[in-house]
Amino acid sequence: MSSEPRVVEVTAEEAGRRLDVFVAEGFGVSRSRAEQLIEDGQVLVNGERWKKRDRPVPGDRVSVWLPSPEPSTVEPQAIPLDIVYQDEDLLVLNKPAGLVVHPAPGNRSGTLVNALLHAVEDLSGIGGVLRPGIVHRLDRDTSGLMVVAKNDIAHQRLSDALKRREVRRGYLAAAWGHLSADALTVDAPIARSTTDRKRMAVVEGGRRALTRFRLVERWRAADLISAQLETGRTHQIRVHLRHIGHPVVGDETYGRGAERGISGSAHPWAVAFARRVRRQFLHAAELAFEHPRTGEAMRFEAPLPEELALAAQWAREKSM
Repeated sequence: MSSEPRVVEVTAEEAGRRLDVFVAEGFGVSRSRAEQLIEDGQVLVNGERWKKRDRPVPGDRVSVWLPSPEPSTVEPQAIPLDIVYQDEDLLVLNKPAGLVVHPAPGNRSGTLVNALLHAVEDLSGIGGVLRPGIVHRLDRDTSGLMVVAKNDIAHQRLSDALKRREVRRGYLAAAWGHLSADALTVDAPIARSTTDRKRMAVVEGGRRALTRFRLVERWRAADLISAQLETGRTHQIRVHLRHIGHPVVGDETYGRGAERGISGSAHPWAVAFARRVRRQFLHAAELAFEHPRTGEAMRFEAPLPEELALAAQWAREKSM
């Protein structure tokens, strides 16, 4: 266990959430690991031990003693990675669609973590034995840019920057139908769906989620849009676009069969476009942050992968 704790003061936005959830999300550890830290007395609130179900209020000071990194139990695998930048503290990679970020029960191999352990010798251990180095994640079928920490100091500082909303994450998405304005903001809370526990939804009393959307191109029955995350909730962009009636093209969870609901002369175009998009049309195209050691402003861009670029080209040409 580290000799000095990391101390965070609870903000008004963070207040009311369970202590184990607060620790997991605020300190970059898994939920089960957060629970264990609390049980072991390695989490104090205002200098006292609390239970995992207790809920801090604004101004409470949460101190966490993070244990030393555990040896990884995940096997390295020689899976190709598109690393666009790397130094002694971090690396930035362009994740392909179809690659799961970290192992989970029933899925212990073939993940980004397996690939990282083969490609990089020094990875931060804060994320735990199954998620070394992982600062943030992308869904399996979302492609694009991710930053990975190579030591614990970088991991802590990048996680803190994410929490303070100092990391810019920009996405490109194709969404069915047309936005009501060229620029709009969706501020709607997200939580686990009350009807399907495998899905997320806009739920009253959920965690605040804010996404800024901007029109990039208007096609016959869909829009190409940019999305900027102000918060980082699970499936946030996909859930927010479904919430406003414009699900992501190719999203089997939140927009399956949406093209069939497009009527009139645009219907054949929508059906043909859907056939050309074989996975959800969502790509993490921009990533910007300050370097955790030097403070240097860093910005990276990743163009649409070939399969999405070809689909976009078809949509553009057939919309003229």
